[in-house]
Amino acid sequence: MSRDPSSAFELLNPSVQRWIWRERWNDLQDIQEQSIAPILRGRDVLISSPTASGKTEAAFLPICTAVADTAGDALSVIYISPLKALINDQVLRLNDLFGSIDTVATPWHGDIPAHVKRRLLERPRGALLITPESLEALFVRRGTAIPRLVAHLQFIVVDELHAFIGAERGRQLQSLMHRLEIAAHGPVARIGLSATLGDPGLASEFLRPGRGEHVKRITSHVRNREVRMQVRGYRRVRASLSNGSANRPQADLHTDVGATEPATADDNDIARHLFETLRGYTNLAFANRRMEVELFADLLRRVSERANLTNEFWPHHGSLAREIREAAEEKLRSSRPATVIATTTLELGIDIGAVDSIAQIGPPNSVSSLTQRLGRSGRKPGAPSLIRIYVREQEIDTRTPTNDQLRVSLVQTVAMIRLLLERWVESPPPASLHLSTLVQQVLSLIAQHGGSRAPEAYLLLCSSGPFDSVSQSDFAQLLREMASHELITQTHDGTIVLDLPGERLVNHYDFYAAFTTPDEWRLIAGSRLLGTLPITSPLVVRSFLIFAGRRWRIVRIDERRREVGLQHAPGGLVPRFDGHGALIHDRVREEMRRVYMDNDVPAYLDATGRELLAEGRDAFWRFGLGRDPILQQGRDTRLYAWAGDRILNTLALQFRSLGANVAVERPALLFSNTPRETVRQQLSELASAGPADARDLATSVENKRTEKHHVFLSDELLCSDYASGRLDSNGAWQTIMRVSASGDEVSRQDA
Repeated sequence: MSRDPSSAFELLNPSVQRWIWRERWNDLQDIQEQSIAPILRGRDVLISSPTASGKTEAAFLPICTAVADTAGDALSVIYISPLKALINDQVLRLNDLFGSIDTVATPWHGDIPAHVKRRLLERPRGALLITPESLEALFVRRGTAIPRLVAHLQFIVVDELHAFIGAERGRQLQSLMHRLEIAAHGPVARIGLSATLGDPGLASEFLRPGRGEHVKRITSHVRNREVRMQVRGYRRVRASLSNGSANRPQADLHTDVGATEPATADDNDIARHLFETLRGYTNLAFANRRMEVELFADLLRRVSERANLTNEFWPHHGSLAREIREAAEEKLRSSRPATVIATTTLELGIDIGAVDSIAQIGPPNSVSSLTQRLGRSGRKPGAPSLIRIYVREQEIDTRTPTNDQLRVSLVQTVAMIRLLLERWVESPPPASLHLSTLVQQVLSLIAQHGGSRAPEAYLLLCSSGPFDSVSQSDFAQLLREMASHELITQTHDGTIVLDLPGERLVNHYDFYAAFTTPDEWRLIAGSRLLGTLPITSPLVVRSFLIFAGRRWRIVRIDERRREVGLQHAPGGLVPRFDGHGALIHDRVREEMRRVYMDNDVPAYLDATGRELLAEGRDAFWRFGLGRDPILQQGRDTRLYAWAGDRILNTLALQFRSLGANVAVERPALLFSNTPRETVRQQLSELASAGPADARDLATSVENKRTEKHHVFLSDELLCSDYASGRLDSNGAWQTIMRVSASGDEVSRQDA
């Protein structure tokens, strides 16, 4: 600390102050200065600050001060994280700090030994670091022990808060926090930590539903680091042995036996640039899909091997075994050069040390994701945040689709960067009913207490809990549906208890997660588990596979054990994984239109990127989209509303209700065999009708069972749930009015 300690520092417990001195801190970060007093007053606090700015200490320095006298004899803090790996990181950091007040931080998840958990249950003390799923398991399996465990609980800390907002897992988390407070017989101070927040007000309301305005919001005032950025454009063409460039290493060509779809030339060129640019440094390369992680890890490893160089490139995604992921993380922490190609698994705050640069393969999923990923670099003193984004577009010929001519991926990337520089990030959509998670919480509540009455369950979970948008009638219907599936039954005195199928469901390990876990097979090489793979197409012995960044031949398939045996092989094929792209926000699409309308050429685009942007703008004006959002080409018509995906989905359902043959072709709606004037006429009809009833629209959706426990709900409840989470009637109506007004102006000009 400096010679003139801050007033906030003086508020800390002397043991905590000595810990800071031992760490040789010169001063407190601004986020830490701001957080100490309100946390010591027991307020709910939301801390928003860039990655690696000291958010964890901002929360736990005052927490350790507040609990210093009691934490040795009582569990005072529950820290909830979205990732087990983040818990493993944090427990190493926090045990030293909690040791300064003579207590411990205990990790709790599926990989923690039973004796560690048993010790905490026998002697609750210090801090518990846990995932929502493990906390759910505590309620279900040790429900009677919960009141004693949390009797002296003072703080609940939620890390990476933004990762929970708007998701089923987030509603589960809100329910669990509420149930903790019920068990503790009173409110417990909640502290949320996040690096990226689109709407601090919404995040505050998430942290403390119904009282978000009372949450103290703290934001770092530290100037952002210097950002250096390049967007590299590539034209997607097929590689072949006959057209390989003399300047392209033949080692890059993904044409080995077993690869039924060879890597395209642009994939090879991207891999070559990654190899030449990143080798010798420590980097993170993000890809939007696990398929691409495996593809580029394989390409880069083979280039290294054929150049007789040590491989520095490693894959990291959720389907890989924990040991493989942890080995990749350790490569980043070491002093040796390493690049890890990852999905979102390394987007959150796992401590991997300082990396020199970030690569993004493909357009970012969201501005929030781009912000989070960019924040992983530039942590060294004086070092800038450095990111390279690789964007591929189809080569144009006479058959090139309209959206490819518009260079949508490149323009979306530019739009997201512009919004990033404006410090805008997405806010999550309005909360849905989350009825799937409500089914889970009803079962969990019954398991915790051995039974519950309907009015008590509704009071705890809905009227005073996080499912407050669920009406009594919908809750009663939900209970009836659960009973019809024999999940619950009612005793003669009105108590609801688990029926036999309900007991089997609750006792299965998969119950604790609010999200769906796919049916996956284990991949085994010798005796080593490589990971798991959702089987989306048949596998046969002697076929080839790329996994964990290496090439394999399938040598056995055990259907009973759901195992696939592998051996090293020269050939390989990137597997297909389940998953869908992220929903694009309205503001991003609006900014895309502005990019098309503008003339400026960003300095961060390389030569090909500038060409692609010019081609996209040329197509935009050539198609007349600057004047009229409705484009007819041959027998088909496209509507470019420049709206987000929830609005596009709603518009598609509304047009279908009028008999239109329409599909979402992001960022447009495609009307097959439909003239432009028919689309205009239907727009006029929808404008006159006003906002649609979202529940009525949802009745025409064939597969609404998108969440884990939807299988237990009636179509009526599914319609309510789908409408609340997937549709935006008011936004769609405003879009209709805007597009109709534009069409009217075009008609007047034509007249």
